[in-house]
Amino acid sequence: MTDAAPPLEGTRIRMNVETMAGETWHEGVVLPATSQGHLTVKLDNGYNVSHALSSLISFTELKTSPQPELMQSPDRVFDETLPLVRIIHTGGTIASKVDYSTGAVVARFEPGEMLSAIPELADIARIEAVKIGNMWSDDMRPQHWNLITTAITDAFTDGATGVVVTQGTDTMHMTSCALSLAWAGEGGRPPGRIAITGSQRSSDRGSSDAAENLMAAVHWAAEGPAPDGGMADAAVIVMHAGSDDGKCMVLPGCSVRKHHSSRRDAFRTVNSRPLAEISLTKEGPETRLMDWYEPGDEREVSQQPTSFDPDIKITQLLAGPHLRGEVINAIAALDHDAIVIQGTGLGHLPIEDPMGDAPENLELRKAITEWCDSGRIALVSTQCIGGPVNMAVYSKGRGQMEIGIIGHDSRCGPDAALIKLHWLISRHGRDAEKIAALWTSDLVGENPSVMME
Repeated sequence: MTDAAPPLEGTRIRMNVETMAGETWHEGVVLPATSQGHLTVKLDNGYNVSHALSSLISFTELKTSPQPELMQSPDRVFDETLPLVRIIHTGGTIASKVDYSTGAVVARFEPGEMLSAIPELADIARIEAVKIGNMWSDDMRPQHWNLITTAITDAFTDGATGVVVTQGTDTMHMTSCALSLAWAGEGGRPPGRIAITGSQRSSDRGSSDAAENLMAAVHWAAEGPAPDGGMADAAVIVMHAGSDDGKCMVLPGCSVRKHHSSRRDAFRTVNSRPLAEISLTKEGPETRLMDWYEPGDEREVSQQPTSFDPDIKITQLLAGPHLRGEVINAIAALDHDAIVIQGTGLGHLPIEDPMGDAPENLELRKAITEWCDSGRIALVSTQCIGGPVNMAVYSKGRGQMEIGIIGHDSRCGPDAALIKLHWLISRHGRDAEKIAALWTSDLVGENPSVMME
């Protein structure tokens, strides 16, 4: 091991290390160490490596210089016989690069650069790209769903066959559910395909999944079946099917969620199944529809989607040993429109005190009862992700329904339940009875009569 002090974070170095396979070297930017006594470096290909300081033979500090920016290519000439697909760019990892002066991933990739970097897109469709933002998806709010919906409306008005929305993956399943309800919640269907995609690796990394995800999404937008609107296909998510390349899945936009924080196949369906599989072959993308997915054309095409009221305030809570009535009372004082509590199991809350030693449970019951009696909306989903909410099985659940809590017989995942409730309040206000009556309806495939998972 070298006697020199370890290099500082953000320094670009060339280091020699001793490994089980012998001496080797790496070049990159020093990152915060993954564990004590180690040196972590981001390589130029985007991967990180860590070695124990005891294995470090020597290192040399190098001049730090950012990677050269990708140049915009001249305007591409597209085949006019191909369908027109508009890519609506909002940001996220698919639109990010590694900042090689710090090793961090930053949002700065422009949509034109995507087209330059993935020339295969020109063989799939005529591409237009518009940028409406460059944000991380965890910063997105309901007003951004409306902004995306407006951009989609413009694309269809301008003659696009389909639309691809690129955004960060962390809240992609929320956007896809919101777009599904905006376009099909009132019984219609969108004029064309709406596919949402992103990536788990930044677009300039050797391990990036961005190119294949985007090619598959564009293919679906250009050549996929016309959406049914009621089969969870008004808006879909298109992402990697596994850790390997070559295959992407088309997932129902209102019955899906991000399941893993870092894997390429990060998304899983909730009480549903994938709609289709897209293989990326040398001859081009090929789509295989799943046997259960047979979209129809009974619904009328919606030319004007609905929108979400961005001023609605919904508080999300998690049932558990630390949920107290004082939290509900504080929310009531803030005059929020609704509370959504992710209940345990079939949708249960800690509101009973059978041992006589948990008075806070009874205080919670009192606070929720007063909340419902005031005409406000209280909804229970399940924190189990998969499976239904069924408050009729146990006496506790039946007591919750007597209090006025909504949620029984729902097969929405917890995130879809939040988005659906927001959409219903946007349409009907704080009418708890109206929303309770509509809650068990299956508007866009979010609440299927038969769970397929």
